[in-house]
Amino acid sequence: MLIFRFVIIGLLVGSALSFALYIGTQDRRWMSRGLLILKWTVIAGLAFFAVLLLERIAIAV
Repeated sequence: MLIFRFVIIGLLVGSALSFALYIGTQDRRWMSRGLLILKWTVIAGLAFFAVLLLERIAIAV
């Protein structure tokens, strides 16, 4: 679980830095990279909650 948290926090920081670089440089590459990283952050978050849900189901059975 701790690894998932570090991955999600790292992805959020990377996305925020990409958006900050886009604001600073107005280069569209940073915006697309930020959106790509944000997409993977959402996917990682969904995977994290899926693992939590599966653990709860396994404990209940």
